[in-house]
Parts: sequence; C-alpha cells; structure tokens
Amino acid sequence: MVPTETGSFMPSSNPVTVDSVTRGDRLARLARQQHPRILQTYGGEYSDPKLERMVAKVVGSLTLDEQNTGAAYTITILNSPNVNAFALPGGYLYVTRGLLALANDSAELAAVIAHEMAHVTANHGIERQKLEAEEKLASQVVTEVIGGGDQVAQAALVRGKLRLAQFSRNQELEADRIGIRTTSHAGYDAFAAARFLQAMDSYQGFRSVSGATDASLDFLASHPNAPRRIELAQRHARQLQQPGTATRDRETFLAGIDGMIYGDSPDEGYVRGRDFLHPGLGVAFRVPEGFIIDNSTKAVTAVGPEDIAVRFDGATVPQSTSLTDYLTSGWVTGLESETIRALRINGYPAAKAQASADGWQFDVTVIRSGGQVYRLLTAAPAASGDLERVAGSVSDSFRILDQAERAALKPLRIRVVTVQSGDTLGSLAARMRGVDRKVELFRLLNALGPGATPSAGNRVKIVTDQ
Repeated sequence: MVPTETGSFMPSSNPVTVDSVTRGDRLARLARQQHPRILQTYGGEYSDPKLERMVAKVVGSLTLDEQNTGAAYTITILNSPNVNAFALPGGYLYVTRGLLALANDSAELAAVIAHEMAHVTANHGIERQKLEAEEKLASQVVTEVIGGGDQVAQAALVRGKLRLAQFSRNQELEADRIGIRTTSHAGYDAFAAARFLQAMDSYQGFRSVSGATDASLDFLASHPNAPRRIELAQRHARQLQQPGTATRDRETFLAGIDGMIYGDSPDEGYVRGRDFLHPGLGVAFRVPEGFIIDNSTKAVTAVGPEDIAVRFDGATVPQSTSLTDYLTSGWVTGLESETIRALRINGYPAAKAQASADGWQFDVTVIRSGGQVYRLLTAAPAASGDLERVAGSVSDSFRILDQAERAALKPLRIRVVTVQSGDTLGSLAARMRGVDRKVELFRLLNALGPGATPSAGNRVKIVTDQ
C-alpha cells in the first residue's frame, strides 16, 4: 500500500495517512478491516517500488483538484491479472496489475482512478444503500465481491454473478463526468476516459474468447460498457479541452510498468496454452483441445465444449489413509461407491470414482505425490458421452515436473521495447512468448485499432518470459 501526499511519492509498508485522517470515520474503519479479505481474493499486494511510485504520482496529481481538498488516499496494487479498479469509503483505492497492463498512459490510469474516487466522493454507495445502516456499507460492498464463503456464494462467484458495486446507470455516468473533470483539472488528457472505455470494450471481446480470467473479478462486471457511454465521455472531454492539448505522460507510465508480471503469478502456477504447470508444487497437466484454463487463487478450472468442465486442486491427506478410503470420506456428493477403483497414473498411486447429482455426472480422480493428494474433478451433463474421454485425457497427462523443468519456468512480464526501422506488427508480436493469439493480444495491449501499425521510434508493450 502506498500513501499519497503531494510532493512525496515513496512506497511505504506503513500507510498511516488515511488511518490518521479517517481515524474517527466508522465507514473508513470498516473498509480498512476488509482490506485483508480483498488481498486474499485478488492474490495479495503486488510489490514493485518503481511501479508504486508511478501509480502514487498519478493519484497524488488527482488529489490536487479543489473538490478533493483535504482528502487522503491509500493506493494498493493488487497482484491479480484481472482488469479492475475500485474504491472503498475513507480513501482506500485498489488497482490490479491486470488493469495497469491494459492501460497505455498515465492519463488513462488517472481516468480510471478518478472515476472510482468519484463514486466515493458522490456518496453513490450510500445512495445505493438508503435502507441500510451506514456502518454496513463497506462490508456489504466487499461481501458482494468475494462472497460469504458458503457453497451458494462460491457458485455465484464462478458464474460471474457477483459485482463489486452495482451502481445505477445514472451513477456510472455521473462518476464518468466527475472523473473526467478531475482528470482534466489535474492536467491530464480528458479524452483518456473514452480511450480506456474503448480498450475495455476490446478487452471484453478478447476475453470472451480467451476466457483468461474470472470475469466476476473484472472491472466489466461492475462497469457496463456501451458505445453511448464512450460518446458521452468524448463529449465531456470536448467541453474541457481540445484534443491533443493536454498531458498523456505515456513514457513515465511505460517506464513504470516495464518488467511487471503479466498473467499468472509464480505462486499460482502458469497457464501456457492448454498446459497448467506449477513450479512450486512441481506438477503439470494438459486439458483437451477446445478447453480454456482459468487459474485462480483457490483452484484451477477449465471449461470446454458442451458444458464439460474440469477442476484441479490439492488436499492434505494422511499417508495412513488410502486413496480409496479418501474418496468415501464424505467430500464427494453423489458418489457411486461401486465405481471406486485404485490404479496408478504415470507411476503414482491414484484412485478413481464416478458420481452423479442434479443432472450432472462426475469423474473424480485423486493422485498422491509425496505428502500431497491432487484432485481432478471432471463434470459433464448427464446426457454427455464424453465424460470418460475428457477425464481420462486430463488425468493421463498429469505428471511431476523434474528440477530442470521447474527451474526453466519463469513468469511472463510486460517488456517495453522501441520499434525499430523494419519492424512490423507481425514481427513484434512474434517476439511475445507464453501467450496465444499474439497479434490480437499485441494490438489490444498497445491500443492499435484495425489497420493501425506501430511506427519506428514508438515504445510498445510485449509479453515475454525473457
């Protein structure tokens, strides 16, 4: 977390600014209490002093607006590939590294943060909870994000039904208007809001195909987009500035994100196409063609054609408990005991069983390696004939990584490079590693529309493990 004070943009592990200013604010106190839960949901805090200074400088510039006089903000960069930003009462601002990867200049980042600040300063949360006691607001907001931990809440989370802040359309448009004015008064390009809304629209289309992240944790989940909203953002900007007359501060922004981790963090393992590899656990498996892997803090899931899905996680099971006994220990609903059998998968002890419930059929496979038991659950509609094929393909691909493989795995990072004479969109995209659909992703990350090409001397983002 980074306290932001005008003229001093240094990262700190002890952000006392907001605490001291809002010590008597019940709303802020409760928001502060939710901070650990937010960190847990979004993969913890992402620590990078260079990046923190850049983000803190943007926030500090926004607080110079006269309507923010006296306000204190604490910004936390979340270690999540999801594209999101949000604010809680009392000046607690959050932005994910996934959003920072998508933005292209300081003005766009300022536009996003100013929008979130506007929701708080305009008391939209309080308006939304008119019948709620004031002290319940912060807890309510966060509970909507991460669920209560029960099965119903978790199921809703997976389906993308939970939202950070269900603001009305009018409140969203008001926050756009206030945020654009704040961005402009801070000296940034007021047209950045419209640009980033367009980037989000492109991201939504890309994600709907790639399925790269949990949609319920994304900015789009709580900030509906539409061409009309982009048009209104452009209109607000034209009332404040002429295009091209204010600061974008692209170079400072790119310098800040250069080297930032992209996609999965090392602690959660890596998705490389159809393969999931976890250097810490030392395990790997592959999903069939047409399946898309989603790696979260709690489990790895993959969704494929005809509503077939796979879930992978681990459990600690005493060595004295056999794997067949573990299958019958009560954690599998609808277990068909007559299908339980012991086997070996790639030399490791394993057990397999079938289950059925509520119109679904399941294959449950557990594999023991050392002191850990890994669980592969494959689910398919009851009428599907592909359960056994898919489950067998995934479980047969499970393997233990050797030391050389584990050492060779490195996280993907954003690298900022200068376009040289002779470089083309294709040649620059070809430099990216560990990602699919390279040309499309390169266009998305660098806000290059159809037909646009990078020019020599420009600085652009690529994704690589180098």
